[in-house]
Amino acid sequence: SERYTVKVVNLNTGEYLTDNISNTYGSLLFTKENNGLIYTLLDEKELRAKSVNLHSFGDEQPEDRVLKAEDDTEYFLGFHATSSGEYLVIKSGNSEATESVVFDLDDLTKAPEYLSRREQRFLLEVDHGNGFFYLLSNDTHTNFRLAKVSDLDPKYENWQDFIAGSDDNYLKDFQVFKDFVAVSNSIKGIQSLSILPNHKPAYDISLPEKVASVGLSLNPEFNQQHVRIAYESMITPESVYDFDMTSKALTLRKVKEIPSGYDKTQYYTERLMAPARDGVAVPVSIVYKKGFKKDASQPVYLYGYGAYAYGMEPSFSPNILSLLDRGFAFAIAHVRGGDEMGFQWYLDGKLTKRQNTFNDFVDVAQFLIEQHYVAKGNISISGRSAGGELMGAVVNQAPELWRSVKLGVPFVDVLNTMLDASLPLTPPEWSEWGNPIKSKASFEYIKSYSPYDNIEAKAYPPMLVTGGINDPRVTYWEPAKWTAKLRATKTDNNLLVMRINMGAGHFANTGRYAQLKDSAEEYAFTLLAHGIKE
Repeated sequence: SERYTVKVVNLNTGEYLTDNISNTYGSLLFTKENNGLIYTLLDEKELRAKSVNLHSFGDEQPEDRVLKAEDDTEYFLGFHATSSGEYLVIKSGNSEATESVVFDLDDLTKAPEYLSRREQRFLLEVDHGNGFFYLLSNDTHTNFRLAKVSDLDPKYENWQDFIAGSDDNYLKDFQVFKDFVAVSNSIKGIQSLSILPNHKPAYDISLPEKVASVGLSLNPEFNQQHVRIAYESMITPESVYDFDMTSKALTLRKVKEIPSGYDKTQYYTERLMAPARDGVAVPVSIVYKKGFKKDASQPVYLYGYGAYAYGMEPSFSPNILSLLDRGFAFAIAHVRGGDEMGFQWYLDGKLTKRQNTFNDFVDVAQFLIEQHYVAKGNISISGRSAGGELMGAVVNQAPELWRSVKLGVPFVDVLNTMLDASLPLTPPEWSEWGNPIKSKASFEYIKSYSPYDNIEAKAYPPMLVTGGINDPRVTYWEPAKWTAKLRATKTDNNLLVMRINMGAGHFANTGRYAQLKDSAEEYAFTLLAHGIKE
């Protein structure tokens, strides 16, 4: 349910302290003196962060000091410590604006300083080191810039470009270290990492594959002389590399073991570009076992998401091997609404441009058919959450293309949810989908694609619809309403199964084995639809 209680244990004695911090979001930070905790307090009725508080060990929770409260239900609230360990950053934000305030971690009683206000209407990520704040912001360029300002006078007018914004280079993430800054980039959908030493020229880290999922991993020490990198691709299991700053060597530290065994040489991956109906080229990542015939004789399993600027990485999935070994190709459609091709890619799939996301997915499928990767009607598709909304929209739009559809915790009742401001996640989501309460145009546009509102009396492919009874993000009645209306309306006799997990939230069933069981059921459903029995 994403509502937590915090207890503190003395690791020397094994005994719990008397402190009991309830109704929290799960994020924690010890104070510098280790005599207290910084945490996020949730609203009693709504699942939203209402304040960031400071708890001193031995005190009762009502005595905790509020560092920053957020009264506007349209904003999320979170916090983190800077890499230098000198500042606490608390930010309120939604998909359009960030308000960031910093506290001195050496003295949390000192008045905080605002780095940005919500009225400025830009997004901001903050880190700190060597007397400077570093600021990743889309204030001057859609693809963000990295700015730098002295911590002695960090007002906005003093910000200076450290890396200027670029049409080609999308700045995604960064971390400040004592001797350098590491930056995560995306150049036309290809991910890379750059190192910017304090007193030497910048350079890129050479990586094993061109198309891969690459990012900064856990780098907890400000003064470390390496960068730990998280790396994987469609054919490379989750890996950990260390890049040494002195030798410039990239050392492989760990590769995730695949218990069933895995031979990378038996699989092949491609990056394709599919033309959308408006002329835009949509990236497609695809993987298959060697010997896959591009003669439209074998099935494809197509996945998509496309929302919140959350790009689908070309990553490795051990479970997908079960399908690849049975003759499937697995593809990811990097549709607009994610940020795979830059931040504008996200903007072109939200609010009044949401239909682009659905069109892109259908057009990717049509491209795979035209290129003879698969035949029409032999594509199984899958998406979760906002990706479940995508599944609902495209099964309404083009049901004849799909062999089966899996809608995981699907956000299919978009209009009714966005009309209900009492739901905890509705107000902050208005910046993503539009506010149909205040805008007739938003009402009409959401209604035009909202999957639940566009079910028709026609034939639909087999569907598996899942939900979690404790899900606070996509409440269980959305998959239930979708299933009930479909059963009452559709004209076919195809299988329509709904599975509501009574011990699950939004992300997964409880426990590793329960998650594996769920995956096995979902793949069994897909294989059944394709007539594969072994």
